[in-house]
Amino acid sequence: MKVVEETPYRFRIEREGAMRVPGIVFASHGLLPDVHGDKALVQVANVATLPGIVRASFAMPDVHWGYGFPIGGVAATDVEAGGVVSPGGVGFDISCGVRLLVAPDLDRVGLMPRLQAVMDRLDHAIPRGMGQKGVWRLLDRASLRRVLEGGARYAVEQGHGVPRDLDRCEDRGVLAGADGAAVGDRALERGLGQVGSLGSGNHFLEVQVVDQVYDAGTAARMGGLRQGSVCVMIHCGSRGLGHQVCTDHVRQMDKAMGRYGIVVPDRQLACTPVRSPEGEAYLAAMTAAANYGRANRQLLTEAVRRVLTAEVGTSLDLVYDISHNLAKLEVHDVDGRRRSLCVHRKGATRSLPPHHPDLPGDLAEVGQPVLIPGTMGTASYVLAGVADNPAFCSTAHGAGRVQSRHQAARGTSGRALRSQLETQGILVRGVSWRGLAEEKPEAYKDIDAVADISQRAGLARKVARLVPLGVVKG
Repeated sequence: MKVVEETPYRFRIEREGAMRVPGIVFASHGLLPDVHGDKALVQVANVATLPGIVRASFAMPDVHWGYGFPIGGVAATDVEAGGVVSPGGVGFDISCGVRLLVAPDLDRVGLMPRLQAVMDRLDHAIPRGMGQKGVWRLLDRASLRRVLEGGARYAVEQGHGVPRDLDRCEDRGVLAGADGAAVGDRALERGLGQVGSLGSGNHFLEVQVVDQVYDAGTAARMGGLRQGSVCVMIHCGSRGLGHQVCTDHVRQMDKAMGRYGIVVPDRQLACTPVRSPEGEAYLAAMTAAANYGRANRQLLTEAVRRVLTAEVGTSLDLVYDISHNLAKLEVHDVDGRRRSLCVHRKGATRSLPPHHPDLPGDLAEVGQPVLIPGTMGTASYVLAGVADNPAFCSTAHGAGRVQSRHQAARGTSGRALRSQLETQGILVRGVSWRGLAEEKPEAYKDIDAVADISQRAGLARKVARLVPLGVVKG
């Protein structure tokens, strides 16, 4: 594999073998995966072999090894030219995403006397970890189907939120084209009890404070973000339902590829044409799982609002909600003409520029809020979409792992880690010591470097930096 440095923040993997397009990696030397320990660059090259792929197989600054696609991978296929859709290009946690809320009338000074009580109450109010528990216990599959097809909009209609929440959600909280009937029985069973739950692993709920503002005008327009503002960030997805949808459709596509003459270098890249029965069935089920993920974050939002209202008497306004594991049908300019593309973003965030038609009117001048969380104990970022993004309006989704969970936990005491974070003024509420150890800050890339490269590479621009005061972990 030949990797060429085009700029200090952009590398090209030259075409070879079955690659239809080059690979483009937005990174610095420090962020570029180690080819001896992380096969992410091999996966970038493998994705470049997919039928119908256009422009390049892209990797974001947080790229690391994943299932089929690298996490941090972006690939667009031409729908009308036999372009494929691949569940591996979305991942198992469909519509995993980030939601940021801001308290308009609360700053760090006002919160600190009540922070301990807030964190204790959140510890009890937020269902998380493995198992069948959620804020919203759906009683039957008919109710679940309404969630799958209505997303956050259905949750708000049922009293779990306010109409403005939908204005600040990607796709106004619901993706069109969902079909609850396309979701298998096992996935439905797993989803019934988990709406409004955080999950485990790298999912979290953080109480944060704005530490630095890079663009005060944009920060204000996004929801009154200012230095010292108290925020809450929620990172979670579609739980067991989304995982099962991916599992089911990988199996189906693996069996179907031969009928379409598709050969891939890795069976984890199982795919079929977008315009095929298998492709359309997957998109209908994936979209339903995405709506589940959005409803999930909406329910958690209401749980957090109840806690903040009870403990400090403040409200919370939604800044934005954005997914980073989706395949979406979009229209983009490619080689001078408009094309209908299936854009896979796996561990990558949509980053719409100013005046994009999908933006709400109050954000039209500044671009889409882009939310890039760090890991436990490190900063998170708010960025904004920019014009002329080279990767189909995409950017990073987080810090990106450099150690597996097993490697991170080896020799690390979760109890000692929590004590260390608390000496830094960060209160931690977890459900297991091992779970905390697996998510130690050293297991991830430098989030400041990821945000900086995202800006330098023309993927987004920095608006504000947030730091944690308290963390709720699965």
